[in-house]
Amino acid sequence: MAEGVTEMAESIQSGLVEATQVAREAAVRRAANGIHYAAYGEAGIDDAELLRMVQAVPAAIAAALLRKAYYFVPLALAEGRSGESAGHRSGNETTMIAPGYSADLADMAICHRNVALGVGEGGGEEGSDGVFISTRLLSDRFSLAFEFFINVGHAFVDEAGVAESFAELTWNQAVADVRGETSQDAWESRATALGGNADAARDGRPRIDEKAKTEYLEAAFSDAVAIYLLSLAVDFDYSELREREYPLLAPQALAERLRLVARLFPPNADYEFAIRYRRRA
Repeated sequence: MAEGVTEMAESIQSGLVEATQVAREAAVRRAANGIHYAAYGEAGIDDAELLRMVQAVPAAIAAALLRKAYYFVPLALAEGRSGESAGHRSGNETTMIAPGYSADLADMAICHRNVALGVGEGGGEEGSDGVFISTRLLSDRFSLAFEFFINVGHAFVDEAGVAESFAELTWNQAVADVRGETSQDAWESRATALGGNADAARDGRPRIDEKAKTEYLEAAFSDAVAIYLLSLAVDFDYSELREREYPLLAPQALAERLRLVARLFPPNADYEFAIRYRRRA
């Protein structure tokens, strides 16, 4: 208990503000697509650029996010009773926000924190779930946009589930052993779903782990939604998504997923979805 008091005193001295206070004080705006958002402190992002990124979310997706409010803050940190962070979701920790940037605080910050807000906070009448995104940890427009869209993708799937047509397409690709995946979660859950060990096969066929299959399809759908939204907001090369832990999904397979997502959730006015292939020299 004494440690928690000490941490809070140090927070006050260092200028940190509780996330719930930020939610009360920040000017929350509502984009044309219905998403609630706000910028706070020295976030380092232009208002017009921020609005352009938020408005990239198609109205059909945004409609499932009415209880979400997105706060773009310099740095979000977790202060727990033990002084240790439990990750993105607030537990016993108090989520603290730095109004500005410092290297010391950046070392303790996390890309985003989810915080349950009270009634009337975050623009929602029945209370909202605030997502506090650390803009100053994300070095460029691409990184910030992708962090935001990953959060949107997960929140959308949590509310709406996986589209049946997407599940059918993606599972057929997995059964056909299409190379790679769109995230480590999708890569690992796909392997488990298809029987990722020698004892899982029966009569030469893999046993399907239904729980892992559900997790795989949810991960793949939220990934596809995030990548689709990123393509609406930023021009990027697919190779920029490459990670060391798993191989990227084959480009043609990804294109099939993204085209399906685009049909399910057409872009808002003034946004365009396009896949362009670069010729090999």
